[in-house]
Amino acid sequence: MFFTFLVVAILTAVVLVVAALTISRLISPRSFNPQKGEPYECGIPTRGQSWVQFKAGYYLFAILFLMFDIETVFLFPWANIVHEIGAYALVCVSFFLLVLILGLAYAWRKGALEWK
Repeated sequence: MFFTFLVVAILTAVVLVVAALTISRLISPRSFNPQKGEPYECGIPTRGQSWVQFKAGYYLFAILFLMFDIETVFLFPWANIVHEIGAYALVCVSFFLLVLILGLAYAWRKGALEWK
């Protein structure tokens, strides 16, 4: 019973993917233009080398922003049910915030928050 369900699910997935790719290939517009292969950046033609290496600080700053953004996402549901759970919820969120504060202190000490 389980094996039959698994085979049907896999076959359905394969058929749907192949059908979607085939339909998109059949109805998609085709235009072959040399301008199509050029890099596009805000409507301004590129000058010089378009492969420029970015500083790792930008990525680190973005990751830190995401980390604290996700913290807010996790704290909102907790704030809605904290009165139902009681002290256990307070201990759990304290540990969660402690880990995040330690991460922030580590990033601050390493200079990741300094915009150079």
